[in-house]
Amino acid sequence: MNNFKTVADSQTVMTELMIPSYSNFGGKIHGGVILSLMDKVAYVCAAKHAETYCVTASIDTVDFRASVEVGEIISLLASVNYVGNSSLVVGIKVLAENVKTHAVKHTNSSYFSMVALDEETHKPVQVPGLILENETEIQRFITAMHRKELNRYYKQEGERIKADFRNQDFIEVLKKAMHFKTIVLV
Repeated sequence: MNNFKTVADSQTVMTELMIPSYSNFGGKIHGGVILSLMDKVAYVCAAKHAETYCVTASIDTVDFRASVEVGEIISLLASVNYVGNSSLVVGIKVLAENVKTHAVKHTNSSYFSMVALDEETHKPVQVPGLILENETEIQRFITAMHRKELNRYYKQEGERIKADFRNQDFIEVLKKAMHFKTIVLV
């Protein structure tokens, strides 16, 4: 298959020590630091697959499952889960390891939608197809397709709600949800 790549061709693992300057006052690593590292590994994975510059188009939730401590080593595992015409969905799993106890915990998961761009024109370009070699890769591809459909639906619903917006309707919803007695719109 010409112009197709396997998932393994672009899989990327990035490892970094969590140092004190990455932490908040409680000694936990800032979520923004982890997000920045996730963005970097998503770029590397997508660029390896597309063989061109890629940009982050969207992030489909980031689930923070456990905190990361100063001194732990995090490993970010990235794989291309889905490809479209010029877009790629990169799945990322973050693991933190305590170097003293060797305990490993799954701290974060996310899906980054990336777009491949021509380096001169900055216009979207075709990405290679994806060869799916096992059931896990097939499941991830299909799941990414469904997630894209759901995101499209949620976006349309959000636009519909905004278009149908009437203050009084939302005030009633807020009263029920928040137990407000009076709402003043400014």
